[in-house]
Amino acid sequence: MPAPAPVTVIVGTEELLVDRAVAAAVAAVRATDPDVDVHDLLPAQVGPSTLVEVTSPSLFGDRSVVVLRSAHDLTKDLAATVSDYLTAPADDVHLVLTHAGGAKGKALLQAAVKAGAQRVDCKGPTKGSERVAFVKGEFSAAGRQITPDAAQALVDAVGTELREIAAACTQLVADAQGRVDAAAVARYHSGRAEASGFSVADRAVEGRLPEALEQLRWSLAVGTAPVLINSALAGAVRGIAVAAQPQRGTSEAELAKRAKVPPWKMRTLRQQARGWSPAGITRAMSVVAETDALIKGAGRDPEYALERAVIEIARARGTR
Repeated sequence: MPAPAPVTVIVGTEELLVDRAVAAAVAAVRATDPDVDVHDLLPAQVGPSTLVEVTSPSLFGDRSVVVLRSAHDLTKDLAATVSDYLTAPADDVHLVLTHAGGAKGKALLQAAVKAGAQRVDCKGPTKGSERVAFVKGEFSAAGRQITPDAAQALVDAVGTELREIAAACTQLVADAQGRVDAAAVARYHSGRAEASGFSVADRAVEGRLPEALEQLRWSLAVGTAPVLINSALAGAVRGIAVAAQPQRGTSEAELAKRAKVPPWKMRTLRQQARGWSPAGITRAMSVVAETDALIKGAGRDPEYALERAVIEIARARGTR
């Protein structure tokens, strides 16, 4: 494995691929130092003193990884602070920036590239054939095979959301035996699991904790994969983030596109967004990310991780 880069910039808006690229960058450092400290930060959690603290060289030579997500959303002053750091990064700090790649915050992206940062582009599939290829790649990475018609059937059943497609692949790899065909997709992916996961997510973001926990226990009891439930939670929180802070002059269709939901769903999201503050949304996003890591190996009990996530998200709704 090549030595981890001092600075990595991950460019793109496809959340699943960005998350995987971040995980790969952290894993590369952990391969050289299993005890490395990881600081995973959103712009709302970052101030000048925070940046100085997490990027300063350790007095004891301890290695650290600083993940700064959505770097394009940093204020001008903070972006300038990061740009200054890029000219002389600390030897024992690995900085990972995620950037949407658009015009917003472009100067910081250019500064990172100019400073020699390792660039990772995360462009998600936009065509049906590309999504089918993604499904095949997921199965291949898991050491499994799926027939072309089954891959197409899976995409048809799930839709265009890449995280949902990946979660469905994970469930099929775990549940189906041998080479997966269209019959297996029909048998294991009837839509019931996704519906139950969405029910959990809806109750959680609405702050209806007892009902959310009841839905969670039912979903787990009927065999819904934990990764699907957390994916539904992630989608619900993302939708709340869009609906809670709409930009003036933005069309309903554009908002729906950003939230990755059908236009008719925006009315429900606006209702669910009442009572949510920016601090609460930031907390909920952090909980979803933590839970994703716990479900995928960092924790021992996915069901407990999900129960904690539902409780934390429901409570985050009232955060001020």
